[in-house]
Amino acid sequence: MSNRGSRSLTLLAGLLISSVASAQSVTVPSGASAYQTIPVQVEGVKQGAIQSGDRLYIRVVGEPDLTSEQYWVDGGGTVQVPMAGDLMAGGRTTGELAQDIADRLASRYIRNPVVAVSIVQHAQSSVTVEGDVQKAGRFEATPNLTLLGALALAQSTTRTAKLDQVMVFRNLNGQRLAARFNLKQIRRGLAADPQIIAGDVVVVGRSPGRALWTDLLQTAPLFNIFYILR
Repeated sequence: MSNRGSRSLTLLAGLLISSVASAQSVTVPSGASAYQTIPVQVEGVKQGAIQSGDRLYIRVVGEPDLTSEQYWVDGGGTVQVPMAGDLMAGGRTTGELAQDIADRLASRYIRNPVVAVSIVQHAQSSVTVEGDVQKAGRFEATPNLTLLGALALAQSTTRTAKLDQVMVFRNLNGQRLAARFNLKQIRRGLAADPQIIAGDVVVVGRSPGRALWTDLLQTAPLFNIFYILR
């Protein structure tokens, strides 16, 4: 190999190493701590439960002023009902919310109120997958969806993905949560596959070293590659 070729390889290796070293460190929980933030199984998620963004029909028998199909659940999961005030609806079933409203009304204004609640319009239940995946976008959040399942919806990761830098962001009770997972370990069964719920955002990191090498191969003419390595 010529001196020029040796210098070129040294320069290329230096660029790759410096790219990896310059990657920003992630301060969000990882390893075992990640599963404390984003658990394997989300507790308290009920099938058919009311969620933020749902539109409800609330009927109070004999009280037309309280009966409407324009009750909206806000971003915090609460719904405002005249004479009953703000009630937590998110995560509750329609039957549970109806009982909560009846209890609130009975304690204040109405004797033996009869209340019925139904969901008129469901909020869009979706998860977002971004970063180094084949097809980033928003996808339907089906029951029991996991991190591997969410990435499969995005047609898996790219060759330049940094598999130990898979981030999950979640809004819970007004708090923004984040955790970092190692996809290699999850795929090998060495780490659990966490549940992904509606509203979650999954971001796959990019490996600077792999990205640089891939870009070099894609942009450099083939004869130039042979010339460098000559």
